[in-house]
Amino acid sequence: MRTTLSLFVALACGSCLLAGRCLGAEQSPAAGHLGILAYGSLIDDPGEEIGGATSRRVAMKTPFAIEFGRSSHTRGGAPTLVPVKVGGAAVNAVLLVLKDSVSEEQAASMLWRRETRKKDNTKQYVPPEHPGPNSVLVKSVTIGGVKILYTDFADSGKLKNPTAKQLAEFAVASARNRHVPEGRDGISYLISAKKAGIRTPLMPDYEREILRITGAATLEHALAKLKAGQ
Repeated sequence: MRTTLSLFVALACGSCLLAGRCLGAEQSPAAGHLGILAYGSLIDDPGEEIGGATSRRVAMKTPFAIEFGRSSHTRGGAPTLVPVKVGGAAVNAVLLVLKDSVSEEQAASMLWRRETRKKDNTKQYVPPEHPGPNSVLVKSVTIGGVKILYTDFADSGKLKNPTAKQLAEFAVASARNRHVPEGRDGISYLISAKKAGIRTPLMPDYEREILRITGAATLEHALAKLKAGQ
């Protein structure tokens, strides 16, 4: 029988173990057996499939450290948030609590299809035996009996010891790239992360480097300048 419990208690306890404190009253009670962890673009853009399978959203902290640790080839090399073993920090995230009718296998495939931008919902996630640098991996962590799915990449697909200067150069290059779809460049991604309340150790210097390179006062101004060819 599926376990139903208060995610408020379970997730707060799991995050307390990580951060040494409780998450606070912003986390509202919710119940569920399975969820998808959103800590990047998934927060605002889960896609129709995952959106339709979601029963509610619960604020929480990631149960592992997150940092701008990947240069995404689908975003013109833009830096994106990924779980990291060194550095990073637990950040604000959203748990997409799934409907009871959704199985773990279905959830994993939905998450994989969203991350790989596959439109054919008959395509199923199969864990690769030998993950490459661009292989999207669906992993899970269990907190208080609730299984939480999230995406990750092999170490070969992550940046080694990224610096703020390196991240800024990647972000600026992606914003200048005319082949990168609107809103999928590194600066737009950083703006969205900030609006979601996400903060990582590299973010302040990363943002300052973008502003220094572009001679802009804000990230929005920097993006507008780059899009205008300045």
